[in-house]
Amino acid sequence: MRHATTSRESYRTGKSLDLARVLLVHGELAPRLALQTILQAGGYAVDVAASPAEAMFKLDDGRYELVLTDQRFCSDVLSYARVKEYRPATAVVNASELDPEIPGSRVNPLLSVHTEGVPMLLEDVAELIGARACRRYRPLRSTA
Repeated sequence: MRHATTSRESYRTGKSLDLARVLLVHGELAPRLALQTILQAGGYAVDVAASPAEAMFKLDDGRYELVLTDQRFCSDVLSYARVKEYRPATAVVNASELDPEIPGSRVNPLLSVHTEGVPMLLEDVAELIGARACRRYRPLRSTA
């Protein structure tokens, strides 16, 4: 996992902060904000989109190491991300607002984040970005 350097270290070395960029696409506000906060606390630069159209605009405008999307948008967003020249890693994240009283209900939104799942999420994100880097730079290593 990539860790951010402090601004004091950046100032001394003259290097700017270089965080892995993640595009998070989720249609529901509470899970989107929770996941954004978790990823930012894990040391990632996170852009968010609430719709496939917004995500596609951001994919055209920037470069991402990882695109995370919810299940409702996965076919449109991930298909579009996979044809980008910079080939970001892609994954589907499952987080939604549910009423615990009624299975499958969205009448009374409630978001639950279990802390034991946070390290696994951050580990999975780091693995996806690492695998993308290996896949992307493999031809460079074999020609050297």
